[in-house]
Amino acid sequence: MSPAALRAAVLLLGPLAPLGGLAAQALKPWTGGETPALVLEDPQGRTHDLAKYHGSVVLVNFWATWCEPCRDEMPSIERARGKLAGRPFAVLAVNLRESPQKVADFLERLPLGFPVLLDRDGDVAKAWRVRMLPASFLVDTEGRIRYSLVGDTDWADEAVVDTIKQLLQPE
Repeated sequence: MSPAALRAAVLLLGPLAPLGGLAAQALKPWTGGETPALVLEDPQGRTHDLAKYHGSVVLVNFWATWCEPCRDEMPSIERARGKLAGRPFAVLAVNLRESPQKVADFLERLPLGFPVLLDRDGDVAKAWRVRMLPASFLVDTEGRIRYSLVGDTDWADEAVVDTIKQLLQPE
């Protein structure tokens, strides 16, 4: 293939993810203002309030079962949790507008070690200005959004985990 044809193919196809997994995407520094409230129930009816996670770095991940990239990144979120075990790091996965039964059925097939919350009417996603899924936010130990990402990523990638570790350091 000629260099010109190769360049044309790359432009048409875009960057390819490495075989066997997600590519790590760059987290974008947050410039969107204050952190909105997040108080939602999980499928078992327990209430989770982001404000109660003060002192921890929290990954807030908006997702849906019908969203393939959302499903694809869930295992990498689990691996990131493993890499950060013993540190004040938490994940809140906010399911957007699906029934508790649909979410429970999904969790039977892919058990997760972090809370899955139900945004049944989409009000929380709207407050967080979520327009596409997956959408993720890293909230620092003081409760401020520091980074955001639209699209999937490999949360267990060393560069991403290092960013989380930096947020865990006292300022």
